[in-house]
Amino acid sequence: MSDATRPILVTGGAGQLASALAAGAGILRVGRPAFDFDKPETIEATFQAANPRLVVNAAAYTAVDAAEKDIEAAYRANRDGPAILARLCAAADIPLIHVSTDYVFDGTKPTPYVETDPVGPQGVYGASKLAGEQAVMASGAKAIILRTAWVYAATGKNFVRTMLTVGKTRDRLTVVGDQHGCPTTADDLADAIRSIIIRLDQGGWNPAYQGIFHAAGSGETTWHGLAVATFEEAARHGAKVPEVAPIATADWPTPVKRPANSRLDCSRLQQVFEVRMPHWRESLTRTVDTIFATAPP
Repeated sequence: MSDATRPILVTGGAGQLASALAAGAGILRVGRPAFDFDKPETIEATFQAANPRLVVNAAAYTAVDAAEKDIEAAYRANRDGPAILARLCAAADIPLIHVSTDYVFDGTKPTPYVETDPVGPQGVYGASKLAGEQAVMASGAKAIILRTAWVYAATGKNFVRTMLTVGKTRDRLTVVGDQHGCPTTADDLADAIRSIIIRLDQGGWNPAYQGIFHAAGSGETTWHGLAVATFEEAARHGAKVPEVAPIATADWPTPVKRPANSRLDCSRLQQVFEVRMPHWRESLTRTVDTIFATAPP
């Protein structure tokens, strides 16, 4: 089988990013139970059967608060499984695109984070994802690590769909207004990954590709700002628009401290791969249109 006909293996099952990537040609999407980071034997079996030319790891344990009590499961999914996958990629001499998170940072920096900023995860989820980054980098694989943030899609469980669902029955909502970030649609992240894959297919591996890149929507807002914008878009479809009041993080306590600043500087992604993701507001418009056209809340 030539390189051109070998599949791209995408992990993550029915997750938002894996689903968005599955629309592409030559994609083999896998998930539980056939591929399960909790069952290490399934990782190599799936890999060997697929004989991929490239792997995108979009599988992860993402329940931020639950991870505090489910520590071993979080580390199996976010560190141990990716480490095995990376070693397989290294042995096969194929690239691995591994998806990580803004939660590796403590959120105290006043400006957007760059890839070389000091890390300081505030909970098990962030710590396990950081450990995954480190394991992937130590594997010897041709690894591209994409840190992203605030991911949502037209389907699945995410902030935008939750707002639309709750907004149908309530006249007033309160949403945190002092956490800043870069909303990212799964479709836009998938498009960025496809652009990277095209470059790899056309030009082969370049040592400049190795390492960590930030990949998030352009522009920035708060969770409150994203909620308000979501209802503005929904109003075009005749949806009920509740009042959305901003509150402080302190007024919405959670088991794990959320980063006050999740903004990611994505300049390196643009410099190396010539990829710049769309402005979050533009992508929100498209996503809300898709929600009302195909899967209304």
